[in-house]
Order: sequence, then C-alpha cells, then structure tokens
Amino acid sequence: MSKIFVSGSIAYDRIMDYRGRFARDINLKKVHAISISFAVPSINISYGGTAGNIAYNLSLLGERPYIIGSLGKDGSEYLKYLKKKKIETKYIAQCKTRQTASAYMITDLDDNQITGFVIGALEKKHSLPLSGPNDLGIVSAEPSKAMDLAVKNYQKRDTPYVYDPGQAMTHQKGMDLKTGMSGAKVIIGNDYEIGYLFKKANFHPLNSQIVITTLGAKGSVIQNMRKKIKISLVKAKRVVDPTGAGDAYRSGLIKGLKMGYSLEKTGRLASLVASKAVEYKGTQEHKFSWGGIKKEYLKAFGENL
Repeated sequence: MSKIFVSGSIAYDRIMDYRGRFARDINLKKVHAISISFAVPSINISYGGTAGNIAYNLSLLGERPYIIGSLGKDGSEYLKYLKKKKIETKYIAQCKTRQTASAYMITDLDDNQITGFVIGALEKKHSLPLSGPNDLGIVSAEPSKAMDLAVKNYQKRDTPYVYDPGQAMTHQKGMDLKTGMSGAKVIIGNDYEIGYLFKKANFHPLNSQIVITTLGAKGSVIQNMRKKIKISLVKAKRVVDPTGAGDAYRSGLIKGLKMGYSLEKTGRLASLVASKAVEYKGTQEHKFSWGGIKKEYLKAFGENL
C-alpha cells in the first residue's frame, strides 16, 4: 500500500484578527522607516505548521500520513495529539533544548496576513523516510536545509513529490529552488509565489510537470504543457478565518493524486477541502469525514468521487 509523507513545519499557531485594513493603515511611501502597531481583541493558540495542517486534513480524508519534522521541549502534547489523530509520528524528532516553532499571524478584514515565525526546534535534524516510487511526498515550508534534504531523498528514491516552498522561498538559493522544482511531480504556490519562484530560479516547467497556482477568492489554476484548467472556489457555509485554507487545499490535492483522479476532479476536491478550513478559527479546528466529503462533492459537482 502506498504511503504519504508530509515534511514541513510543526508549530503552534498564534492567530490574531485585526479589525482594520493593512492597505489603509500602512503608508507605502514610508515603509523604509515603518513603525506601526495593530491592536487586536484576542489571540487564539492552536496546533499548526504546514506539515501539521496538511497531515491533519489528510487524516480527515481517511489517510494515515507520515509526518516528518521536529518538535521542541514543549511539544509532548502536540505529539500525543497527532497520534490520537492516527497520524504516523516515527519520523518526528524532539529537541530538548528549544521550544516548538511558533507562528504569530495577524489577519485583516481583507484576509491579508502578516506573519512572524519563530523557527525554534525546526533546525533539529530528523530522519528521512525510505520511500519508494509508489509513495507520494510533499515538501512544504521549513528551514532550507531540511527542504533540500527532503528533495534529494525523494529524487534518489524516485518518489513523486509535490514541491511547495511557500513562505520559505525567500530564504532558499535560486539553484536549490530549481533543483526542488525540476524533480517535482507538482509545483504549487499562490500567484505571487509562483512568479517569484520561476524568476528567482530561472526555471521553466517540464512537459510532464503540473503547476498549480492558487488565487484566493478566484479559485485556482492547474496547468501543464497540454492544458489549463480553472478551478472555481467552493463557497464555504461561513468564512471565519482564512488561515489554513492553503494547507487544506494541498491535502485534497494529495488525496486526489493518490486516488488517481483527473486533474479537474483533483482540483475540485482540493477546493472543497479548503472551504472547510475557513469555517473555523484555527487551522485544525474543522472536522469532516471522507464519506461526508464524497457526498458534498456529488452535490456540488454532480459526479462521484
């Protein structure tokens, strides 16, 4: 049976909602000397991190992913939580001298986000899986060295993988980004990230590669050299917090790839899963089942998964 490996950050999320708009309150003509404070009514602390969020959603989709990363000396509860969610934790290292990584996120009324990320235990070396050609991996944002090692591991073992450097791309060297993208089955990012990645790495996708560009409220675009597919946003029942929608989308993507769905069906599934994440505050507060998702997919798109 094929396995799913998820590498990236495992972190505590500290999410704050700003009841204003950054575009209105930040003077772009003075950003070279910026000094500004945003008053927020409260802070919500929850389990998070790219790897944590993706693995969580995959568990809801009926998978038992292997999560690859590091926790700190305060990470015991997170580790217990992951095991309770039936997520495989054998590749998680625990650092006894550093705190678990933390993301401090402020989101405004337009869903724009400013994040401060404390690396903490993420620099702790962890094991890499003995994956094979029938498995599937995703390389998501974490310290550059760990991402590069994950890429080399999958390439060495002919394991197809999704390359998703995200917010870590600014710390990566152009050549390392190019190496990561050149061996990937799928490259994914938002419209800003995709443009930045290709320019910094001087990279042009290969014929066999899939490039996915997420566009927020405008949905997403999936394309390769043969076709371009526009995926509409699945409307959520309510929108409480957009944080985590991207990681949920990636989980639906991985599930669709594993199931062998067409690109269009995979994109629709990813969009549906993403719509669940925005309905609650926090990246791992929403709940659903694979059976429930299949029913909702049939209702939304008129076809079975």
